[in-house]
Amino acid sequence: MKRLVASFAMAGVLLSSPIVSSAALGDQTLKIGMTHQDVKELQQILKNKGYFTYKTTTTYFGPITKSAVIKFQKSKGLTADGIVGPSTFKALGIKNAKTKTTQVEGVSSYNPTRLVQNAKKYLNVPYVWGGSTPKGFDCSGFLNYVFKESVGISLPRTVAGIYAKGVKVSSPQVGDLVFFETYKPGASHAGIYIGNNEFIHSSSSKGVSISSMKNTYWSKRYLGAKRIIVN
Repeated sequence: MKRLVASFAMAGVLLSSPIVSSAALGDQTLKIGMTHQDVKELQQILKNKGYFTYKTTTTYFGPITKSAVIKFQKSKGLTADGIVGPSTFKALGIKNAKTKTTQVEGVSSYNPTRLVQNAKKYLNVPYVWGGSTPKGFDCSGFLNYVFKESVGISLPRTVAGIYAKGVKVSSPQVGDLVFFETYKPGASHAGIYIGNNEFIHSSSSKGVSISSMKNTYWSKRYLGAKRIIVN
């Protein structure tokens, strides 16, 4: 039993500590001993980059998480103290989290508010299979166009490709992508989360429109949310 408890502790699971309510990743410094949803998102980002190698992510900042952070910090020439503060967040691709701005490659900032505003400009644009311009969008074509216009990056052309690229988050924030399993197994449809359980997407029946995550059709097909972070 002692070995089992020790194994969980090393993996970053603190069985007796309460989980603090979630906040935007980057709003607070993360360090060993903390229990927070942000830690799980941090671990997933590190895992995506190849530094966090434990098979599962947790909400506890334990020795394995600290070791992963130190390896990342060393690779970026940062002070390798295992503490995730502003400089480490910036190197990870997270910047000015309190204003919900994320640093991405090739542009000064990834502003989810601007992303959503730009997406809404195309409301009522018709659905066109293979469409990737304001004359007509399919699902992934719409996401590609909006991200290119708003952020300056190109996403994979298929929903499955975008799903593979994103970093999983436990619950979506404005600007995150939400994925659904529709006409085939796996991620086959996606949209941009705009808050209040709503997302904007190019629907095959309505074109670019806003739908509710609580809608029975979408809620039954929801796969999860991912955040686009470009190295």
